[in-house]
Amino acid sequence: MAKAIPSRSENYSEWYNELIRKADLAENSAVRGCMVIKPYGFSIWEKMQRALDDMFKETGHTNAYFPLFIPKSFLSKEASHVEGFAKECAVVTHYRLKNAEDGSGVIVDPEAKLEEELIVRPTSETVIWSTYKNWIQSYRDLPLLINQWANVVRWEMRTRIFLRTTEFLWQEGHTAHATKEEAEAETRQMLDVYAQFAEEWMAVPVIRGAKTANERFAGAEDTLCIEAMMQDGKALQAGTSHFLGQNFAKAFDVQFLTKQNQLDYVWGTSWGVSTRLMGALIMAHSDDDGLVLPPKLAPIQVVIVPIYRNEEQLEQITAKVKPLLQELKKAGISVKFDDSDANKPGWKFAEYELRGVPVRLAMGARDLENGTVEIARRDLKTKETVMFDGLPERIKALLDDIQQSIYNKAKAFRQENTYRVDTFEQFQEQIEKGGFLLAHWDGTSETEDAIKDATKATIRCIPFDQEPEEGVCIFSGKPSKGRVVFARAY
Repeated sequence: MAKAIPSRSENYSEWYNELIRKADLAENSAVRGCMVIKPYGFSIWEKMQRALDDMFKETGHTNAYFPLFIPKSFLSKEASHVEGFAKECAVVTHYRLKNAEDGSGVIVDPEAKLEEELIVRPTSETVIWSTYKNWIQSYRDLPLLINQWANVVRWEMRTRIFLRTTEFLWQEGHTAHATKEEAEAETRQMLDVYAQFAEEWMAVPVIRGAKTANERFAGAEDTLCIEAMMQDGKALQAGTSHFLGQNFAKAFDVQFLTKQNQLDYVWGTSWGVSTRLMGALIMAHSDDDGLVLPPKLAPIQVVIVPIYRNEEQLEQITAKVKPLLQELKKAGISVKFDDSDANKPGWKFAEYELRGVPVRLAMGARDLENGTVEIARRDLKTKETVMFDGLPERIKALLDDIQQSIYNKAKAFRQENTYRVDTFEQFQEQIEKGGFLLAHWDGTSETEDAIKDATKATIRCIPFDQEPEEGVCIFSGKPSKGRVVFARAY
């Protein structure tokens, strides 16, 4: 049987790594810190891309593509931005190789040094805003709503597949607006798009809020985020949307002529999600037997396994199942009929359970006689024998129910592991057990840093739905007007 992954309770980190490997999602590459996303894993990412891309286009955005390489001087133009990314940048210094004279292989040609070093894209604000200068002259050119799907490089020392790799895939939106109000509305709108995707497609409940100054994106005036809870009680930042103010417009001199015939700098935003969402999907739902995938993102939503003793039985089952396959496909449901003879049905059951296929059907000779089929759902691990007639409608309803059930389970888990704490002693004790801690904070970076140093917990966000509540900071004892969300995070 193809499984034997560690349990979450024994070693959550090892469970995660082994599940990715055994479910054939991805693997480490020959390049340190980089990953190979395998076909099954990439099929999930493609579904994520497709759904998000449709949502972006519905909100008026179009796709474009910008260079992978960024001149070093561009990063110097926005001081806080370069400070935030300087330690993570990969730098290209030469443009040519040559054969070593001693025949040992290729070496960098010392005479091929670039006049200006190029940075391998860690994020694209600088190269995009240098381009926007040529695209924007008048208020008639605004708003400019651009997204790109790309890869980026951030030099990571400690990596983990999907969660933190040196190179990863993502999308990054970059928009320009005539007014501050428009840009702020865009920042919030795109965060809401991410939240909708996380909850309706990934079945992951999220908290929407604003980052503190310490956690803000380098070069932004405000950063909004969605935070999700994983099954080990840690937080994962699942998406961010940044209000850039006029910082990058001023750095790259992007001005426009207003309706009043005056020159002004445009207002900007940027926002993005990455293959980190794959890690969130795995850690939020999966169990000790393998992946648990919400139907909307499952590469195979339904698998049908025939159980037969001879070719005649297989032909009869195939003939019975063929119209069902056609009807499900016509309804937009991805279905697989696994009639391969390489493995026995029991092996197939375990394999599709490992891969998180939401619905499994099994049909044998007795089912043919009785006009029935066995139907199993991956999320609850339940199965029942039902009549074959009316199966397409039953499966459609079942997939919807599984999608909602997975979300409800994750939301209940978050609620059960969210705690209100009023003293630092309570905080220190509870943070060791994991979960989200709602606690008062005095609003200072110094206190935030001190709590992080003492407990490794950070303020994940100041939630939008924060209720006004007079209190005192758990650490400093100074006045506080509301609770924020603390957690240890990935």
